[in-house]
Formats: sequence, structure tokens, C-alpha cells
Amino acid sequence: MIRIPFDDVVDELSRVLVALGFSDEKARQSATLFAETHQDGVVSHGLNRFPRFARQIKTGVVRPDAEPVAVARFGPWEQWDGQLGPGNLNATTATARAIALAREHGIGLVALRNTNHWMRGGTYGWQAARAGVALIAWTNTTPNMPPWGTVTSKLGNTPVIIAIPRGDTPVVLDVAMSQFSYGKMEMLQLRGQQLPMPGGYGPDGQLTTDPGAILQAMRPLPTGYWKGAGMSLAFDLLGAVLSGGQTTHEIGRQPDEFGLSQIFLAFDVSRPGGQATVDAVVGAVVDDLHTAVAAADGSPARYPGEQVLKTRAENARLGIPVDDKVWETIRSLGM
Repeated sequence: MIRIPFDDVVDELSRVLVALGFSDEKARQSATLFAETHQDGVVSHGLNRFPRFARQIKTGVVRPDAEPVAVARFGPWEQWDGQLGPGNLNATTATARAIALAREHGIGLVALRNTNHWMRGGTYGWQAARAGVALIAWTNTTPNMPPWGTVTSKLGNTPVIIAIPRGDTPVVLDVAMSQFSYGKMEMLQLRGQQLPMPGGYGPDGQLTTDPGAILQAMRPLPTGYWKGAGMSLAFDLLGAVLSGGQTTHEIGRQPDEFGLSQIFLAFDVSRPGGQATVDAVVGAVVDDLHTAVAAADGSPARYPGEQVLKTRAENARLGIPVDDKVWETIRSLGM
């Protein structure tokens, strides 16, 4: 593992993206999002994901020059078409538009279809929280999780984001409907590490903590077993209906994961009582949470996003920690 200054990471990723057809401005914006994700400790969707992103650009799955466009408006609810542009840039635009609608109407919904993988979903929760707006967002995926009690992947693991603003310390929840995300399992497999608890079934049909075995079988456990499976299906259906886009089973008929449906639902939570009221409510809950007594084999209670702030500060001071093989792969791209 090596540590690299943030600006150097952005410069290198920008170089690759420009070589792959991005404009200078879009290259730097996308590169910054990748670097921020890795700096925050979500390495699976930061630099570790970047080579796959580059491959999808080369194969035409991601179109560097495409821009999302509004296709229908229903008051505070808008449908947008991502035109298969870069998923992280499309999602940033959709979040910004949802924020603007929330400031105008109190609530804003942007339903985005025909887009690509948004990388770290939490990025858009942080974006909204920094603007003083709450956000609920989710995306469907290619089929990568079996319905409860089956062995065939028919559902997506459907990342869901919920963000509540509170100054510099917002609550930002970023979870998948599988017990462990594919990115988390891929990262642990790369490091030769086990999951802290069983996360799915291996090829032998047995529960396992081996991420490689779960990835091979494509049988991750839904979060909450049948509950997570049901939530995945419901979010998939709602996302497709609101956006007019594809469902998971339609995405699964394609040779790669693209043409996703995503929802960005923003709330101007300061309207009823002001931001001070929001801060007081969130602060009281967080303070109470911190009084929970840790179990003998546990750790202190943390609210969603708390560890991100600590990791971000440390990596901003010391440099972004990157696997040296991943960094060499990135440096070889676009040559």
C-alpha cells in the first residue's frame, strides 16, 4: 500500500479519462469523484473500480460525451434520460436538480433512466447534505442476488442512500440490499481476508465467510433474508415505474450492466422549523446513540457517516492509501 496526495490522484485519473475521450472539465469532475470516494475509505468504488470503468468506456458501455436530458416534468417530479453517460456525472447532475426542485417545492424527485453505474452511492447523499437537503436515492443493478430460498440470481442488491443534513457532520447511510456489497467482497478477496460473518453461499451450497466463494456462486445473502429480497424487488419496480426505465431482469438480458434506473428524492427539511430545529433533532439522537454501552466483543456505537469523516480527515493529511498494483494498472491506462 502506498499513499498518494489527493491532487496527484486526480491529475492521473484525469489524464486517463482525457485519453479515453472525456473533455478536460468532465475528466476532472469524474476523477475528483473517484478520488473523494477512495479518500473516504470506500476503495471498492474508488480507485479499485477505475480500471473497470475505463474498460467500459473502451467498449462503449459508457459514453464520455453524453449528457443527461430532462424528458418529462410533472411539477416537482422529473424524468431524465442519462443517455448512457458516465454514471457518477449523471448522478451528480440528477442530485443537483433534485436539490433545486426541493428548494422550489419543498420536495424534488428526479427519476433517471438509461444511465450507468453511479459508483459510490453515498457520494450523492454527501452532496445533498452539504447543500442542507435530505435525500433518499437508490439504483437498480444487473441480477446479482437470488430471491430468498432460491439459487438463481433474479434480484439486484439495490444500493440505497438516506442522508440527513447537520452541518459538517450529517447522517449519511449507504447500504446495499445484500449483507455485503459486491464491492466489499471483491476488496476483501483482493486482500485475502474473510468476511466478519457469513455473507452468502459458496458453490457447495453452504454458508461461508469466504468472499471469493460467494462471488463465484453469486449467492450473497439478502440483508434481513426475505426482507432484503422483498425490498430489492420493491425498489427495483418503483425505480423503473418512476423513471420509465429498465428493471433488473431487463438489465440482466444485456452483455454488460448498463441502462440502469435511479431515483433521487430530495427534501428541504429546513422548511417547517428551520435548520436549527433539524440540527437539534439529529444532534439529540446522535448524542443518545453514543451513550450505548459496547458489548464485550463490540465497538462504540457510530451513526452512519461518522467513520467516513474520520477516514477522510486522516487520508487528507497523510495521502490516499492505494494498493500499489492498482496504481500501476491505472498508470498504464490510456497510454
